[in-house]
Amino acid sequence: MYIKNLIADGEGQQLDFKFNISSAPKIAKTLVAFANTNGGRLLVGVKDNGHIIGVESEEEVFMIELAAERFCDPIIKVDMTSWMVDGKTVLEVYVPKSAEKPHYAKDENGKWLVYIRKEDENHLADKVLTEVFKRRKDNKNTVIRYQKPEKALMDYLKTHKKITFPDFCHIANIPPRLAEKILINLVSISILRIDFTGQQNYYVLNQKMVD
Repeated sequence: MYIKNLIADGEGQQLDFKFNISSAPKIAKTLVAFANTNGGRLLVGVKDNGHIIGVESEEEVFMIELAAERFCDPIIKVDMTSWMVDGKTVLEVYVPKSAEKPHYAKDENGKWLVYIRKEDENHLADKVLTEVFKRRKDNKNTVIRYQKPEKALMDYLKTHKKITFPDFCHIANIPPRLAEKILINLVSISILRIDFTGQQNYYVLNQKMVD
């Protein structure tokens, strides 16, 4: 009943279905995305439409362990439980929200990338968010200098509510490297947050800064 209730909720921010595990790099992306965001559960042996087909749990456990230990950095610790549902085995993989983020996933080409979870999809994290993760992990102090670029950004957001990275470079008339540094600072201390839409990342004022 527990697994059926999860399936009834459908895929989302903290739940993903997998037919099977055929690629350690691909599943590492999902493990990393969950760990870097709010944590989540992976149900293996379930189709995207929620139909239970079952799996050979020993083989799937091996692939999950391989992905978590060899294709995730830092290593992601997961809890796995096999459930018998209507005579078929469903493997539940629980990934806790991590205090060690950013976690990187190694892709098929050997490149290490950072992913986050947004609704029912995994998204590649941009450089700003990756650096914010690092700064918060290292507990580094952030010094804000409220100069012309910062003022231009705040004035723009008061009117337009959100801004893209290229637009910030344009309205502030600054190079990308300086724009990145400013955005990293402002997101790190929660003045701004990043809104991931899948196609384009937007920077918006945190609600507490608006109220």
